[in-house]
Amino acid sequence: MTRKKFYVTTPIYYPSGKPHIGSAYTTLAADILARWHKLLEEDIFFLTGTDEHTKKVVKVAKNEGKTPKEYTDYITPIFQSAWKKLDIQYNRFIRTSDEDHKKLVRYVLEKVYKKGEIYKGNYEGLYCYDCEAYYTEKDAPEKICPIHKKSLEILKEETYFFRLSNYQKKLLDLYKKNPEFISPVFRKNEIINRVKEGLKDLSISRKNEGWGVPLPFDEAHVAYVWFDALTNYVSGVGMLENKKLFSKFWPADVHLVGKDILWFHSVIWPAMLFAAGIEQSKKVFAHGWWLVDEDTKIGKSAGNAMDLDYLINKFGSDSIRYFLFRSTPFGEDAIFSEKAIEDRHNNELANKLGNLISRVSTLAEKYGLEKTKPIDSKKMIKKVNEHMENLEFDKALNEIFAFIDQCNEYIQEKKPWETHDKKVLYQLSNAIKDFTILLNPFIPNSTEKISQIFNFEISLKSLNAPLKINKIKKAEVLFKKIENMTLQEKITVAKNTVQKQEQKTESVSYEEFSKIKLKVGKILDVQDHPKADKLLVLTVDLGEEKPRTIVAGLKKYYPKDQLIGKKAIFVANLAPANLRGIESNGMILAACSEDESEVVFLAPQKEIKEGSKVM
Repeated sequence: MTRKKFYVTTPIYYPSGKPHIGSAYTTLAADILARWHKLLEEDIFFLTGTDEHTKKVVKVAKNEGKTPKEYTDYITPIFQSAWKKLDIQYNRFIRTSDEDHKKLVRYVLEKVYKKGEIYKGNYEGLYCYDCEAYYTEKDAPEKICPIHKKSLEILKEETYFFRLSNYQKKLLDLYKKNPEFISPVFRKNEIINRVKEGLKDLSISRKNEGWGVPLPFDEAHVAYVWFDALTNYVSGVGMLENKKLFSKFWPADVHLVGKDILWFHSVIWPAMLFAAGIEQSKKVFAHGWWLVDEDTKIGKSAGNAMDLDYLINKFGSDSIRYFLFRSTPFGEDAIFSEKAIEDRHNNELANKLGNLISRVSTLAEKYGLEKTKPIDSKKMIKKVNEHMENLEFDKALNEIFAFIDQCNEYIQEKKPWETHDKKVLYQLSNAIKDFTILLNPFIPNSTEKISQIFNFEISLKSLNAPLKINKIKKAEVLFKKIENMTLQEKITVAKNTVQKQEQKTESVSYEEFSKIKLKVGKILDVQDHPKADKLLVLTVDLGEEKPRTIVAGLKKYYPKDQLIGKKAIFVANLAPANLRGIESNGMILAACSEDESEVVFLAPQKEIKEGSKVM
């Protein structure tokens, strides 16, 4: 039985500077889709690369004292390295300077020229070097680029034109017969209305100055961006060089692009395919922009590009991947902020996902598993699949994390740290298997670690089968909380605060102080208080027959997974207190800054047994 195929592309990026969060966004989306379809046991091909034959590259290379080839040979590995750091796994990274691509460009140009769809003429118009595009006065009435907010230049040159005007009816028929060809749907009408207004013939060449693909019918000219760059989608899967590969993967299932280049991909590219007699792609999906404010796009040309190395070093690749597709619908604009990444990392990846993995793996290692009827995940799996088919990444993640919330509520309800119920631990472990497999396209590094902890493979077969009972080992911390102050800085603040407080404290008698019983305790488990935002519910071993439940106001200061397994000093002889519906049997000792902005709990300096008295 022939396996289904899936072919996804990104635009090929201008290598006039290092990649940034905008170009990473499209490439990560393609990687997520490729991983998803691979999980569905489809054959996938994922193409990305660089568009090198541009005036911008010539300009940058000259400024750096390099030839265009020397410059692109230097900058291209930087793109490849960035994608590797973000765990992006493409099948081919194409460069427009690749020999097979240049050969294909000339082949398509010759074919369209012989058909009479290319002719020589003169062009004068408003040009943006950053876009590598001409604009009409209707598009830019103030002669300012609508994308880069820079003055447009009047450019006049001898050129060859492609008869784009001949393809109005074919394009409109294409959109009618294939309603999803232009996606998302809210971007379709604008394109259709513009096509209905009429199409002008397109300049497709410039004078040959030694950089670019020479036209096969006039080598005094080189191919301009459209016939050079857009044809990478067919050269990248071997239209001339590997016909078996091409016949397997073409047509492309989806071209992922930014909304600013939707016109080129939904009008110019299909018109080129019509002219060359090549089958049409299935879909062009235009996503929104990441903005630094309400109307300023992140990008190299705007001078506000986010440095990827900095972001990866601070947050890690999985947290960046998760944030970009959890925060906003894929297709709409969104405002980028480091604080928003930090909040998603701490509140969702660390607190919800990471804490669940830590708790279940710790208890499963200690008590083991017993096979039973699993928690039903079929509804969640079905909805995630539907959302992924529609490129609704945020909705898919919402479904997965709603299921994670359900698991956190279930463990809190069943309390396996008290009951030692192996069946409950099996149910939770099996649920972890299911949502981890679905999360893999989004956060591949962390989900691979989870699969190793719980001994399952990330595959469709594993998703559809119950978890095998194996030995489970306690997980290391998957997502360390991102905090603005280091622990040492916090300790210094706390010590200074304690000293200040000591100077203000009224004296007490030895007899009064001796009534307080202090013991060393080990924190076994940590949960959010269901009715209080600032409180955590600790399960603490004080060396007694049963662990105690102690409520502590530490949620603002410590991630739950960093508290589990830690030892601290507790007041052991306080009368029980009902704190918002939960009985607390003790109190943790902590140092608190004067304004309560920092808290450090007090721990024994050396390893000492639970229940030891503090003298």
